[in-house]
Amino acid sequence: MEHCIKICMGSSCYSRGNQENLERIERYLSKRKIGCVIDLRGSRCEGLCSDGPIVEIDGRIHGGVNADSIEQLLDQQLLLQ
Repeated sequence: MEHCIKICMGSSCYSRGNQENLERIERYLSKRKIGCVIDLRGSRCEGLCSDGPIVEIDGRIHGGVNADSIEQLLDQQLLLQ
């Protein structure tokens, strides 16, 4: 199975936490032994600045993602499917 994680790196999302979210996602993926392929990429702007920081996983857009919620979100989307 393959999963795609896209992180908005537009100035609003980046400054509101996606820089840290990216680091946390990278640490999460290096720690966990996930039996699938992960395509991790950034995007310039998703156009949802007021809902940011935006992280998209497998086509599902998640707004307001922060350091406290990112690991739980990854568990839900990557491990519990």
